[in-house]
Amino acid sequence: MGEDQAFGVSSAAVPQGGSKCFDDDGRLKRTGTIWTASAHIITAVIGSGVLSLAWATAQLGWVAGPAVMFLFSMVTYYTSILLSACYRSGDPVSGKRNYTYMDAVQANLGGLNVKLCGLVQYLNLFGVAIGYTIASAISMMAIKRSNCFHASGGKDPCQINSNPYMIAFGIIQIIFSQIPDFDQLWWLSIVAAIMSFTYSTIGLGLGIAQVAGNGKVRGSLTGISVGTVTQTQKVWRSFQALGDIAFAYSYSIILIEIQDTLRSPPSEAKTMKKATLVSVSVTTLFYMLCGCAGYAAFGDLSPGNLLTGFGFYNPYWLLDIANAAIVIHLVGAYQVYCQPLFAFFEKYASEKFPDSKFITKEIEIPIPGFRPYRLNLFRLVGRTVFVIVTTVISMLLPFFNDVVGLLGALGFWPLTVYFPVEMYIAQKKIPKWSSKWLCLQILSVACLIISIAAAAGSVAGVVLDLKTYKPFSTSF
Repeated sequence: MGEDQAFGVSSAAVPQGGSKCFDDDGRLKRTGTIWTASAHIITAVIGSGVLSLAWATAQLGWVAGPAVMFLFSMVTYYTSILLSACYRSGDPVSGKRNYTYMDAVQANLGGLNVKLCGLVQYLNLFGVAIGYTIASAISMMAIKRSNCFHASGGKDPCQINSNPYMIAFGIIQIIFSQIPDFDQLWWLSIVAAIMSFTYSTIGLGLGIAQVAGNGKVRGSLTGISVGTVTQTQKVWRSFQALGDIAFAYSYSIILIEIQDTLRSPPSEAKTMKKATLVSVSVTTLFYMLCGCAGYAAFGDLSPGNLLTGFGFYNPYWLLDIANAAIVIHLVGAYQVYCQPLFAFFEKYASEKFPDSKFITKEIEIPIPGFRPYRLNLFRLVGRTVFVIVTTVISMLLPFFNDVVGLLGALGFWPLTVYFPVEMYIAQKKIPKWSSKWLCLQILSVACLIISIAAAAGSVAGVVLDLKTYKPFSTSF
């Protein structure tokens, strides 16, 4: 059952321009603005990935580190604009809407491309859910450790098992996963965006304080020196750093879904262009500041996670605030990434089994002072099972950040570059071998090479992790 029928309105019954309560496609009026879209993007982009940028900058050095960050921000901004133009097929103001990334690929490219896009996109979203579960557990444990370290005066090594924290995060996600759809998540995104600024600012401030304490800026022009690591390690780590930076920016995976929450007029593509500029500029500024401050503070010894791998446990209360902000942010980010995945499977099930009461029936539960909550049993069971599966995998593979790096490497090129470029060429009917066509293809091939290099770096990291691996027994 489509959403328009769920609200008792058929698309045909609604005038072309929409009505007071419904848009031109018969769905409830969208209310998103440039600010809610920017909040969604910032929530999705400034993940805890910002904290690994000091490590990435340390591998590349003072010249290549900031240059690569700037380069990737430009690529992401440009390809995001190409992608936002594909939200409507045909006319940019009144053309048929594509509600998801897969719908846009179907409308512009069709065929095998659609299946490939779906596979890469949903595998990637699944990987992100696992990565966020691990990252939040690490932050919760960092709070516990810094307090334990402080209480024992630094004498106790404070080894902690990660499983209870992952289970706690899973329980919180089961509750939040019952929010029916993306449009109702705006408040969670705004809280999460504020949290991401909180911990990034604390990381930045602590980095600057450390530089002041050292009395000098650490680091070199070419990055970590051979001697600290072997020549081969330097190559692999540089590749991995490229990957870390590339995926720190990639949110195109949910761009169309975010665009589908925007009200019009003005046209959704115009609003999205502005929201992309705002969010990519803010993100790049933060990335540069956090990456460079961390590298200046620690030089070659920059930790993989600026706040949890910290060389400083004081002021410990400030670190606790930062880590708590990460956990709150990740609760929101998990939802921003998983809602499109939930929507896909629920739509597929309702089309496959339209007569099943378990899948389609909604029970209205009155909530005093609010609109009634629509409980759907299939949504309740399906989303709960999904959260349980991601939590168990996180407990099994706690070094999954390398695996997410690998998934990200495989997902970055097709989702952020290849599909947006190919859809734009198809939509604008750009002739083969014209100068614009050539430039777009060169951009695509260059990003493919970076993706392959980053994937190779991540594989090397996973192989290293497996040597010391014991399932379900991880402590940090």
